[in-house]
Parts: sequence; C-alpha cells; structure tokens
Amino acid sequence: MSNLDKIRFTNEDWARSQATWMQWWNGELDRPLVMAEYWHPASPELEGKVQGFVSNYPLTMPAAEVVDLHRRNLDRMECLGDSVPKWWINFGPGIVAGFLGSRVVPKPNTVWFEPAQDVELKDMHLRYDPENIWLKRVMEITRLGVAELGDRAVIGHTDLGGNLDILASLRSSEKLLMDLLDCPEEVDRLCREISALWIRYYDELHAVIHQAGRGTAPWAAIWSPGRCYMMQSDFAYMISPEHFAQFVVPDLTACCAVLDHGFYHLDGKGQIPHLDHLIGIERLRGIQWIPGDGMPPPAEWLPLLKRIRDGGKLCQLFVSSAGARTIVKNLGGKGFVFHIGDGKIKSREDMTAFQKLLREDEPR
Repeated sequence: MSNLDKIRFTNEDWARSQATWMQWWNGELDRPLVMAEYWHPASPELEGKVQGFVSNYPLTMPAAEVVDLHRRNLDRMECLGDSVPKWWINFGPGIVAGFLGSRVVPKPNTVWFEPAQDVELKDMHLRYDPENIWLKRVMEITRLGVAELGDRAVIGHTDLGGNLDILASLRSSEKLLMDLLDCPEEVDRLCREISALWIRYYDELHAVIHQAGRGTAPWAAIWSPGRCYMMQSDFAYMISPEHFAQFVVPDLTACCAVLDHGFYHLDGKGQIPHLDHLIGIERLRGIQWIPGDGMPPPAEWLPLLKRIRDGGKLCQLFVSSAGARTIVKNLGGKGFVFHIGDGKIKSREDMTAFQKLLREDEPR
C-alpha cells in the first residue's frame, strides 16, 4: 500500500476545503486558517532526484519523467488542517523574463535571470513568442501535470514575477534604477507591455489548470477555488513610495482585475513604506508578510499585522506554532492564514490539538 492509499485526499476533503476557504475569502470564517504538511520519508529511488526548481532539470529530460518524479514525491505528503495537496511548478522567481528573452541560468537550488543583450530602452519592445523554449517547457509540464496529477492535487501556477522584477531581469537592476529617473516614460511603456503579457500568460496557464477542477494556488500557502495568485515586486525594495505608485500600483491593479483572489508578497522592511498604496488597491484581497533574513519573526511585528488587518486585507504568514499563538492572543485569528513550519504538527491529532489551543487563545 502506497502512502497515497493511506492519506488520500478525497472528493469530500476537496469540498470541505472549498467551503472553508470561501468562508475565509468572504470574511465569514471566525478562526484563522491553519496549514501544515507532514512528509513521509522518501523512498530510495527518489533520493537526490527530485529538484525543487523544475528549471534545473535538463531541457532534454522528457516532461513525462519530470512529472512522474513529482507524482511519486507527492505520495509522501500528508495535508493537515486547511492544507490541500499541491505541486507548484517552480521555474524560478519571474520566469516571464525567460519568456521574453532573458537568459535563464539554473544554479544549485535556485535560478538566475540575466539580460541577453544590451539595447537602448527606447528600442526594447516586448512581444509574445509562442516558440520561446521556456514558455513551451512550462506549458508542457503544466499540461502533463494536470493530466497526471490534477485529480488529486492543485497544480500551482509557476512564478511569473512582478513587472519591475521582469524588466530588471531584461535590463539589469542597476540600469533600471537609472531608467526610472532618466526615462520614466519608456519604463512606463514597458511596464504596461509586461502587464498585458503577464495577464496573457496567466490566462493561458489557468486555461490548463482549471480543467482539473482543483482550484488555483501560487507558490505561497494560499488556495482558491477561483483565480488566485501571489503578486510581487521585489525590485520595489529599492524604490520610493512615489515610484511604487507610478510604476507598480497600475500593474497590481490590472492584475487584480483579472483575479478573484489576488495577494501581494510584502518582502522585507524596505517594502513597508509601500503598504498604504497596497491597502488602497480595492481588489487586492490580502498581503503576505515576510520579514526577511536576520529580521525578527512575523509574530514580533504585531503593529504591522494589525495595520494590514485594519486596512481590510487578509494576511498570510509562515510562522511557528508559538508565533501563531502569539498573534491570535494579541490580534485574534480572523483573517489570518498560518503556515506552520516548525515541525511540531505531524499528524491530524496534532493539528486538532493545536487548533483547540488557538480557539482558547482568542481574546475574550
């Protein structure tokens, strides 16, 4: 008997998850969502073969072999609490740059995007290329993933990237920082071109993924029965709120308009100055807070978390079990989704006991 036979996620589990998540999205759930996964030990034939970055498999490796590896790896996962089975097809942070001609450079446990050519900004014109090797690879693996795994797992949208992140991969971060000052009109033009292409790529992937009927998910710990994505702009760490409003907010607004449940990846304290602009985007449903390396964990940012929730946004966090309890004791749990990653929740019994503690932690 395989692990999947033991821990099968049934149609009833999917129906329960959909009802619970929709309550949460609609602000009707009076508790936080709590997610955790337990991974059973890998079988010897999988040891060292499964790559976190799908881009790191050779392009000559048949897509069927890639999907089969991840199918067998998925058998190890047991979903606890409000988690759903997911395979996120990870081609690195911002593969749209690769779709548009950036050099894709796989590295151990990561992938880099580098400008393929040095051209004047005014001469850059970004167009959809159906023959791009990376677009074809992503689409092929997504289609096969849905065909082979889509009945029992959501196939997660690859990380498309944010508009300025994509442009920085095509241009270089240093040059793009100067471009914001020297030729903002050209940057604005290219940002609008990227936004339109981003929506096209999302729609094409969604047309494949939604056929399975298992909803949508990005890399982050959120799930939706509708159209969901975790948007980002890591480049925004380096720019002013004024530039954020000029170059990023229009892109986020356009993307949110085609999503049912759009979230934003607020990564590091350098992005906090942009929070008011994010809260002002009506269709942006939530904000994920990542403090960053060397920073205090999420539970030590209570005023920031309160500001997010008071601004009417949902909030997703990667947090310890103790951190989740601290947040609930101080702010209540409604509107939060906690992904617990400290390894202390290993079974359904552990999760039931932890959820009971969170209910007791709610302010009276």
